[in-house]
Amino acid sequence: MMKNKGTGTKAVQGGYTPKNGEPRQIPIVQSTTFKYATGEEMGKLFDLEAPGYFYTRLQNPTNDAVANKIALMEGGTAAMLTSSGQAANLFAIFNIANAGDHIVASTSIYGGTFNLFNTTMRKMGIDFTFVDPDASEEEISAAFRPNTKALFGETIANPALTVLDIEKFAKIAHDHQVPLIIDNTFATPVNCRPFEWGADIVTHSTTKYMDGHGACVGGAIVDSGNFDWAAYPDKFPGLTQPDESYHGIVYTERFGKEGAFITKATAQLMRDLGAIQSPQHAFYLNNGLESLHVRMPRHCENGQKIAEYLSKHPKVKSVQYCGLPGDKYYGLAQKYLPNGSCGVVSFRLDGGRQACEQFMNNLKLAAIETHVADARTCCLHPASTTHRQMSDAELEAAGVFPDLIRYSCGLEDAADLIADIEQALEAVE
Repeated sequence: MMKNKGTGTKAVQGGYTPKNGEPRQIPIVQSTTFKYATGEEMGKLFDLEAPGYFYTRLQNPTNDAVANKIALMEGGTAAMLTSSGQAANLFAIFNIANAGDHIVASTSIYGGTFNLFNTTMRKMGIDFTFVDPDASEEEISAAFRPNTKALFGETIANPALTVLDIEKFAKIAHDHQVPLIIDNTFATPVNCRPFEWGADIVTHSTTKYMDGHGACVGGAIVDSGNFDWAAYPDKFPGLTQPDESYHGIVYTERFGKEGAFITKATAQLMRDLGAIQSPQHAFYLNNGLESLHVRMPRHCENGQKIAEYLSKHPKVKSVQYCGLPGDKYYGLAQKYLPNGSCGVVSFRLDGGRQACEQFMNNLKLAAIETHVADARTCCLHPASTTHRQMSDAELEAAGVFPDLIRYSCGLEDAADLIADIEQALEAVE
């Protein structure tokens, strides 16, 4: 019934349909465990032979309802919630890549994700090659190896705001018989649904626009159900060969291409690593999702007005916002994000780091915080905070310059935000 509805309808009513006399709001199932009459019934759950719940570390009814809503909004077949966006990207990669494997990823990604890939996951034995997202198909293809298991990028990069050419990346990935994994956090399914352009797996930091109120940390993974893992059994043995920890179950045989990826991620990775989102946070997330389709247009409207104002200011060196006609990614944005991109504007100031510090210290409405994509406007200097672990060369490759400011427009009146920016810029010497 909900599959063919609009994104807004899915955001409000998807994922949970109460029966007669049941709660209208998604119930918070605040329980670690679930009772059964016999050990045999529970045993079937442990063997993945029957649906149901036995321990919240693996699955919980509240979490599943919200995950199902996100899957509907993205147009996927299955989804799971994680404790954070970082956990979502870790699980999405680790679900198909083992020690000795290789991943190709865009250079223009969130600094925390870059550090996860370039440092922590390398320690796990997974190698990464980072490529310029604007490079040609031939140049990106040259980074692939026989042991490459996925191609990774962000719809709108945080904070460089590069727009990924999803169709190009999907073609490259599929030419090399691997899935395209897209972090769709900034665009959200309201403004872009990567599956419609060939992506196979989508991840989110639900902490951002999906929650939208700075209330709960979380992440999500959504499977399109389109990638045929069984067509490449030697490349993806974890999905196509028996899992001895579940009595030899083969995920692609039991759950098909529509459910194999998420089932394995839940049954193996969540079981062993435990990065579960709490039912309470899932409840908060659902409240945010119900207004996402209403909030995103306002974020984009404010972002557009702020970007236009900054682009004309004499103390601003450059502005990055794909809604500006002169922006490098304007054309791609018109293709993939015709209804708007996000409320985040990145800009560079004359005067370098010192000018950035003066500007931020004089803001009154915009808060300096390690957050973005919130109902309240916030601001950050990424080179000294979220991306400070990166070298200058890595910063430049990611489009995060020392004089770059990330400004996340909230839902306030645009005129008030512009007035605040104006007085803060006046203080910059």
